[in-house]
Amino acid sequence: MTSLVLIGTSYRIAPVELREKMAVTEERAGELARVLAADGYEAVCLSTCNRTELYLAAEDPAVAERTGVALLAGIAGLDTDEVLPRLYRLHDEAAALHLFRVAAGLDSLVPGEAEILGQVRGAAEQGAPGRLLDRLFSQALHAGRKARAETAIGESPASVSSAAAALAEQVFGDLCSSSVLLVGAGKVGELAARSLAARGARIAFVAGRRRERAEEVAREFRGRAVAIDGLAEVLSQVDVVVSSTSAPGTVVRSQDVAQAVGGRRGRPLFLIDLAVPRDVDSVVNEIDGCYLYDIDDLEAVVAETLAGRRREAERAEEIASEEAERFCAWHASLDVVPAIASLRAWAEEVRAAELAKADGRLARLSDGERRVVETVTAAIVNKLLHPPTVRLKEAAVTADGSSYADAVRDLFGLGDDDGSQGRIPRQ
Repeated sequence: MTSLVLIGTSYRIAPVELREKMAVTEERAGELARVLAADGYEAVCLSTCNRTELYLAAEDPAVAERTGVALLAGIAGLDTDEVLPRLYRLHDEAAALHLFRVAAGLDSLVPGEAEILGQVRGAAEQGAPGRLLDRLFSQALHAGRKARAETAIGESPASVSSAAAALAEQVFGDLCSSSVLLVGAGKVGELAARSLAARGARIAFVAGRRRERAEEVAREFRGRAVAIDGLAEVLSQVDVVVSSTSAPGTVVRSQDVAQAVGGRRGRPLFLIDLAVPRDVDSVVNEIDGCYLYDIDDLEAVVAETLAGRRREAERAEEIASEEAERFCAWHASLDVVPAIASLRAWAEEVRAAELAKADGRLARLSDGERRVVETVTAAIVNKLLHPPTVRLKEAAVTADGSSYADAVRDLFGLGDDDGSQGRIPRQ
């Protein structure tokens, strides 16, 4: 039976220093999935600022797990022994439940965050799923949408971006006199800008690697677009810097920040780094008057929002569990469905053969009478097969499902070595 295998890491067990080494773009995630597919796996790679995970469908789960661990270690440029303590390895039901919780926003740094559902969808679209992973990710998306529709798990702050704005408000108290430099004009950056603007901040500058996109976002907030390599010129003019690019290395350099601070006349500079890998040089935190927070620092902000949403989270947990049980029942049935189909095909073959042998004796019957014989014999076969079919389906969701299927194949000689569905017994 094909097994579901998950190998991954997240903010729960790995610091941002390790997560940023394992982080990959959506395009790169798709490439990794196709490499694994070439080795015979169904594969999907999900990589966000909070996690990097490999979902595999394989006949040998132990080999698949070793393959996934080695791949993640290779991405990080570390030995397997170095990354193993920071990886979780889940199989079948546990792996499915994990993904459903992720899609429902229950395993995010900010519970109920809005972005994760789109990230799960994007990973599946970029990946190389087959029958098992197609069903898994389709049902995960359904679970995520259902959790948001039937609970208030997604109430504000519903994303890392809005949590960042809440953190800025805690630091400054009132953002109405604060100006912001947005580094990165993607979805995360735009959401952060909206949250900051809603709290009264002015989005003064937007820097992006794509000039057209930066100008588009800047126009929306009546700010000015600047080039990524021109950050040093505007750092002294803002109070808050929010950076969320997908660049592989440092974007906001410590020397530029140090130079900017000198012209700020004692005004503090607050920097929030939402990127993984991190955009802002960590040395910035050592510069007087600078306060740097990365994505892991948002946990305190998130903790303050949990109490009011705990009941909603419990309901969302129920939804994720229910959907995981449905998926696992379907997964388990994959082993008995072929046996049921083979049994019914064999029984129909027997019925048809016996009617053919009796064709001479049935020749005197009218067309209507022959149809009655066909109907009655088909009904007898269906009634005889109904109890074993029901028992097989019931057993599919237990540990005995495979044994039941094997017993049926053995008892009726289904799938013999000669390639036949079964032998019609001689009279």
